[in-house]
Amino acid sequence: MSVTETTFIQKLATGIPGFDDITNGGLPKGRTTLVSGTAGSAKTVFAVQFLAEGILQSNESGIFVTFEESADDIRQNMIGFGWDIQKWEAEGTWAFVDASPQLEEEIIVAGSYDLGALLVRIEHAIRRVKAKRVAIDSLGAIFTQLTNHASVRTELFRMASTLKKLMVTAVLTAERTQEYGDISRYGVEEFVADNVIIFRNVLEDEKRRRTVEILKFRGTAHQKGEFPFTIMPKHGITVIPLSAIELKQSSSVIRITSGNSELDQMCGGGFFRDSIILASGATGTGKTLLVTEFIAGGAAKGERCLLFAFEESREQLFRNATGWNVDFEQMENEGKLKLVCNYPEVAGLEDHLIHMKAEIDSFKPNRVAVDSLSALERVATVKGFREFVISLTSFIKHAEIAGLFTATTPALMGGTSVTEAHISTITDSIIMLRYVEMYGEMRRGLTVLKMRGSMHDKNIREFAIDGKGMHIGNPFRNVSGILVGQPVHITSSELDRVQNLFEEDI
Repeated sequence: MSVTETTFIQKLATGIPGFDDITNGGLPKGRTTLVSGTAGSAKTVFAVQFLAEGILQSNESGIFVTFEESADDIRQNMIGFGWDIQKWEAEGTWAFVDASPQLEEEIIVAGSYDLGALLVRIEHAIRRVKAKRVAIDSLGAIFTQLTNHASVRTELFRMASTLKKLMVTAVLTAERTQEYGDISRYGVEEFVADNVIIFRNVLEDEKRRRTVEILKFRGTAHQKGEFPFTIMPKHGITVIPLSAIELKQSSSVIRITSGNSELDQMCGGGFFRDSIILASGATGTGKTLLVTEFIAGGAAKGERCLLFAFEESREQLFRNATGWNVDFEQMENEGKLKLVCNYPEVAGLEDHLIHMKAEIDSFKPNRVAVDSLSALERVATVKGFREFVISLTSFIKHAEIAGLFTATTPALMGGTSVTEAHISTITDSIIMLRYVEMYGEMRRGLTVLKMRGSMHDKNIREFAIDGKGMHIGNPFRNVSGILVGQPVHITSSELDRVQNLFEEDI
């Protein structure tokens, strides 16, 4: 029996990208949900987007109750996300209940606190616009103004009960003082709501990482753990639902060229059409050349190619390609190539992921190349980078696109990179490029380390680079330790002895 078959509480789709995946369909309909987080964790953005997506996608009106920011501030702050709240107010699909403090007013507490008057205003607004969604931002503002927390708790329960009777789905925001610890600042807010969601904005290794966690969904199922999200201009919050990734992509037996005939032979006839290939090597070993030939090979077959470059500019890539007798400019003019060049530092890793997916959806390429993944490690935590790699590779494979990623090894002569550790198990093919020192001369070697679902050449072959590209030659026969970065020369007598021992074992 699946998770959805055991869920009896109806869900209301929020319309927030990725969020409905981790909640198994959205927020429990007709219930209140507490959204708790530290300052700057995107609580208010979530509350506004919950109402905005209801209007845009489901034609459901919404009420926004504000205890802190004025209605004018919220209208202005949310314009950058493309949400024209003033227009929705004029159309009667959005209404404010403004309970924010006025600067000229002095707050005087006399007697017990009663939310009765506010609840009447909220109920009137709900009936006036026939609202299905309500957002209240934030509960903590009530506590800062009042001292009798016991009576406030009673009134908050009264508010939740009233909202439930009005059959609206409500989001209530509350602040917490730390990313991991007490759910809310006053220890009362979480008991008011049926469901609890935690937003975090953690600083780790001088890098910020936003995550969302479904802590409690009373009576219904949801995905467990923290999920990364980002906030994008014109879009708002986008959650990256790693748990929703499924191993259901198809598998093709059709081969495509790598762009190099010798490499095609080493791979048993070329790459599979829907495979992910990792090219690993030190700087200058020929990784970008592999990418260039990969793209040129696709364009020659009439395929559309998309290149994400994080280390070199468009002009540098054009110059390099010309030096190898490849005309990127002509490919662009023919609509066969699109270059997207950005420094990794211009955005967070989640932002890069969303942008890359959007470019793939828009251009609809047959081949995608990323040069290089290692550059993106600079702007991510180890966990964040691993999640990025898994999400990107899964997206490309589901689209049945061939993907070539490059990774730079930390040592000049080889060794394992951080990138390889995160991607090697989910790639279909691994090509390793290494420097080989022989008699005071630096040479280059290449091997197909892995080729899932196909026989391939196991030799480490020497290759050269000239104005026409990469030329793969004969195997190295008298050198060992190339892949680990410690090449050792073997004499003819030693080689014969090893060969004899191998034959005796057979």
